[in-house]
Amino acid sequence: MCTVCGCGETEDHEHPHGHHHDHHGHSHDHDYGRGEAGVHVAGLTQSRLVTIEQDILAKNNGYAAANRRHFAEHGILALNLVSSPGAGKTTLLTKTIEALDGAFPVSVIEGDQQTANDAERIRATGVKAVQINTGKGCHLDGHMVGHAIDDLTPENRSLLFIENVGNLVCPAAFDLGEAHKVVILSVTEGEDKPLKYPDMFHAADLMILNKTDLLPYLDFDLEACIGHARRVNPGIKILQLSATSGEGMESWLGWIRTAREFALIGAE
Repeated sequence: MCTVCGCGETEDHEHPHGHHHDHHGHSHDHDYGRGEAGVHVAGLTQSRLVTIEQDILAKNNGYAAANRRHFAEHGILALNLVSSPGAGKTTLLTKTIEALDGAFPVSVIEGDQQTANDAERIRATGVKAVQINTGKGCHLDGHMVGHAIDDLTPENRSLLFIENVGNLVCPAAFDLGEAHKVVILSVTEGEDKPLKYPDMFHAADLMILNKTDLLPYLDFDLEACIGHARRVNPGIKILQLSATSGEGMESWLGWIRTAREFALIGAE
């Protein structure tokens, strides 16, 4: 069960209150996010959910802090890429690796519920990649990433991409030790995504609007999307690009180079 998004439920739960739910043929809008925990899970009280979530996140933050110390000591820039499924994370990664053309070492941690398809795509570019399959899990966590770092052994003064599971909910809450969360939003998804999933856009330092080559064929309000993102996170940096056509990629590569310079400060 993930208490952050409420994607699971307690098993064999009962309703002890002794009444049935009478549906009268009209629809109900249930806002389960208004409680103390910000989520609803059948069979658990709001106070219990808060306690569980605090315990889970505290344990995760310990692992994330250890990852962050490792990255700082070795001058590794770690970027946590988050998005909905199909926003173009893996294509952006492969195109980015190709464009960097060996300027500095790159490695990748791939997160998916099943298959190693994306890790194989990354390895085809010539860089090291480790696949994490989360099974029923909907996000990576600090412990998983720590084990992946041990397997991957990224080089000193390198760039590490962490491609999270496709999900705009849970990855917002789980620190992996990264320097920056980068949220990727495809223009095919709709301009209201930052308002629908505010925690993710609030947690991100950078939003990449991907697949801009498709804008002439879509009813997508670019300015409204940017406005929604800045309403949720006034300080968010926004880049527009097409990983497929290459338009706007140089701005993204420049952002990476600048972030890497900061990661090198104080490294061994």
